[in-house]
Amino acid sequence: MDNSYISVIEALIFASDDSLSAEEIIRAIKEIDGEDVQINKQEIEDTVDLLNNKYKENENSFRIIRIANGYLYATLEEYAKFVGYLSSERAKRRLSQAALESLSIIAYKQPITKPELESIRGVNSDYILSTLLDKNLITIKGRAESVGRPLLYGTTDEFLKYFGLNNLNDLPKPRELEEIMQDEDFLEQKRKIMMTDLEEKLEESTKESTDDENSDQ
Repeated sequence: MDNSYISVIEALIFASDDSLSAEEIIRAIKEIDGEDVQINKQEIEDTVDLLNNKYKENENSFRIIRIANGYLYATLEEYAKFVGYLSSERAKRRLSQAALESLSIIAYKQPITKPELESIRGVNSDYILSTLLDKNLITIKGRAESVGRPLLYGTTDEFLKYFGLNNLNDLPKPRELEEIMQDEDFLEQKRKIMMTDLEEKLEESTKESTDDENSDQ
């Protein structure tokens, strides 16, 4: 590979708002410079390592990370609290405890049907599935061969990006999940989510009561 393409690869990943795969990088280069350009996936991978080593040597606050089977620029973890302060995107997309539970089951059991999900959770999942589909965290993978041929659900690339995973093999193993569940930071975050959910429900209840009072007057 011509060394001039190092900067091209860097520019393509930098300019992308989404995870950019090696195939997309190669296609973009060949569309501009012709099909005769000699470049492959391993050279893209090596270039990303080269760039990350340069960023590390320069003590830059960012790296190119491997996520959703592609590449994306991201700030280092130690700067997360500062970046998080400025960004409300995660808050807008926050998932409820029930949605997280359902998403976890789908991720580990996929492809899975709605009846199978409900048999595990013990509650109706119509609303949860609709929410996860709207957020593009899950998608319909087909139909089961069982009676009635129910729809099969599985996770999407958006799911990988949401949780910072490169592929499904990066999902925590059961033993790792047990350790995470006992982690103090996790428990604190869970408490905050539950408190926020409770506050929102109280606000909705108060608003409904006020609307009922106004309609009676």
